Amino acid sequence: MLIDTGQNREECKREMLASLEELGVDLTHTDFFITHLHVDHLGLVADLITDTSRVYFNQKEAHIVNADKSEEGKRWQDRYAFYTSNGFPKAELEEAIKNHPFHRYGLKQRIAFIVLREGDVLEIGDYSFSCIETPGHSPGHMCLYEHNNKVLLSGDHILFDITPNITYWPEMGNSLNEYLASLDKVYNLEADIVLPGHRKAGSNLRKRIIELRAHHQARLNEVLSALESEKKTAFQIAPYVTWNLKCRSWDDFPAAQKWFAVGETMAHLKYLEKKGAVRSAYENNKILYSLT
Repeated sequence: MLIDTGQNREECKREMLASLEELGVDLTHTDFFITHLHVDHLGLVADLITDTSRVYFNQKEAHIVNADKSEEGKRWQDRYAFYTSNGFPKAELEEAIKNHPFHRYGLKQRIAFIVLREGDVLEIGDYSFSCIETPGHSPGHMCLYEHNNKVLLSGDHILFDITPNITYWPEMGNSLNEYLASLDKVYNLEADIVLPGHRKAGSNLRKRIIELRAHHQARLNEVLSALESEKKTAFQIAPYVTWNLKCRSWDDFPAAQKWFAVGETMAHLKYLEKKGAVRSAYENNKILYSLT
């Protein structure tokens, strides 16, 4: 079973096929498990599957991925309207959407997914993987846990060298709250090794979860500090948040990175609004946030 596939780019495909050949993997005897819908995890699956392959995916995101073009277009129109109402300049927003990985490196066909839900078990050789729904990074993100060998395949739910992007999703009313709840959900798992979707593996799951919670608390504090002087849009608040990007200032951020930063800022604002620390109001076609 191959877990996640990388983007639908020729260099990714070339590297993937070479590595599978080195490992002696026969794709005609290979199934696929996709942790979530982001194209760096899903994009290549259509190029790798064979007539005998099964592709396992979570229920919440299967519909999104296989949506028809009109439904997909409506989603992007709604997202465009929401980002502009949160202060994102239209020219930069159009550039960010045009260059979004979804449009450039995503799936080019529908997939007949086998849908998995919380508690389902995948038997692969000597391994028995339990499915754990961990929404937050995406609406239906799913991890796999192997109890006997104490292995957690964490996708983008738990990363060690970087932090998962927690952004605004119309499918989730409070994505940061769901993410924090999903961290709690896996906290007590006995995991000798955690295999994430990016960069290095880790062995101390609980320590990393504590660090991730502290990271988001620090980010929430930065958002609150940004609102001490006056009300602002999410786009105006984002420069007050610490981003690990090698740019001299917010103005130097590429439009695509501003997209991710503003999305994460909105997720933190929604969390604070639900907690009663922040309020929002429409003024001149913009959503302005202020301290309560």
